[in-house]
Amino acid sequence: MSVKRFAHPYIPNSAPEVKEQMLREIGFSSIEDIFADIPQELRLQEKMNIPPALTEYELDRHVNLLMNKNHTTKENISFLGAGCWPHFVPVVCDEINSRAEFLTAYAGEPYEDKGRFQALFEYQSLVAELVDMDVVNVPTFDWAQAASTALRMAARITKRTELLIPKNINPDKLLIIKNYTSPDLTVTLVDYEIETGALDLSDLKAKLSASTAAVYFENPTFLGSVEANGQLIADLAHAAGAICVVGVDPISLGVMEAPANYGADIVCGDLQPLGVHMHYGGGQSGFIATHDDPTYVMEYPSRLFGIAPTVVEGEYGFGDVAYDRTSFAKRENGKESVGTQTALWGITAGVYLATMGPVGMEEVGQGIMQRSQYAAKQLSSIPGVAIKFTAPFFKEFVVDFTQTGKTVKEINTALLAQGIFGGVDLTGHFPELGQCALYCVTEIHTQEEIDKLTTAIQSVMQVKKTPIDAYSMRSDRV
Repeated sequence: MSVKRFAHPYIPNSAPEVKEQMLREIGFSSIEDIFADIPQELRLQEKMNIPPALTEYELDRHVNLLMNKNHTTKENISFLGAGCWPHFVPVVCDEINSRAEFLTAYAGEPYEDKGRFQALFEYQSLVAELVDMDVVNVPTFDWAQAASTALRMAARITKRTELLIPKNINPDKLLIIKNYTSPDLTVTLVDYEIETGALDLSDLKAKLSASTAAVYFENPTFLGSVEANGQLIADLAHAAGAICVVGVDPISLGVMEAPANYGADIVCGDLQPLGVHMHYGGGQSGFIATHDDPTYVMEYPSRLFGIAPTVVEGEYGFGDVAYDRTSFAKRENGKESVGTQTALWGITAGVYLATMGPVGMEEVGQGIMQRSQYAAKQLSSIPGVAIKFTAPFFKEFVVDFTQTGKTVKEINTALLAQGIFGGVDLTGHFPELGQCALYCVTEIHTQEEIDKLTTAIQSVMQVKKTPIDAYSMRSDRV
């Protein structure tokens, strides 16, 4: 029986005569010759059950039907956060990052400058001012990678092998840190206080040793609490000869103190709150910041852009700083291998910060605090519902439903039926908290949406609540 010969409409170079020519060029007679090194026992022996290729119209219709099954934040109210947060994106951010010289380039990095070096230099300068540091890298993939790289930098500087990480960290981030720092570095978890959600200082003191390379903590924490003992944590780390690495949500720095001012040696975080949409599977972008100290600067594996005068008086150019320290220059001898980076989101964050300015960042921070505190007050007024920790919070807080007799899963299912995405279920990773969920409230949430959430949860509980004046909580600087 003859085999039907055809060119697949969506696979390049699939025409039979083209495939045969390509095989001749490399000295093979069949496709099977290419896979000769793969043992037979590892190969699929039967034909794959793949349906015939759809027409372009049929494929478009099929994909759209699948996409219409999605529940998105455009037609639903979302109180989800936990690493990817709903924030307002000024239209100018999309206008700039959609320009061809930025958007179509590999990782936001065209092979001709066209202003990219300057755009990234401006981003670095603005983030440096925000976190009160001097040097900022071209962005990594996300906060988890930024934290992992920062911890590896600390280990190389101290020549030590143990990393102290808070137990209340994002579980997904912890897995990435462990994977990225293995096998030569050891991760040890430090307990947190069940009353406040802050780092347990007595446990930290007990675990600090001559092997500790770095102490890492986040402010606010993954569970929302503001870490009021930041300076004390940094002092304890430094007394033990370790480096203090602080992870931060950059949009909080309009109302919260910069980590550099309470002892952080390395600051890292995610740029997504700064003008980047919650793209499914994307939109994350990590940054690392330090002081202008060669000991730290030369340990950056990623690219750094600087400004320098040219041979023309009064003219300046932008380019790589200490390029020879990177794996691009040293290849396998680099301290870390660095490849594609999220430069496009760095440029976007620069546009956001330039647009907002210091006053705008303070205003958005105050707006977030007003709304989140109002939401927490509303929810905690429902009988059986409580806010878990006593420490102050910024935009995320843990809501405890243990006394209601309802599980977080039951509550979230009921909320979804009313067009609301409830908080992130913490019961799987933090069983010690009981039936708790992490809620996120930002500047995009209105009083009407917060009240709708409260009413919806009340209906799930089938209890009455006492009304509270809208936005009655103060927005004092944390």
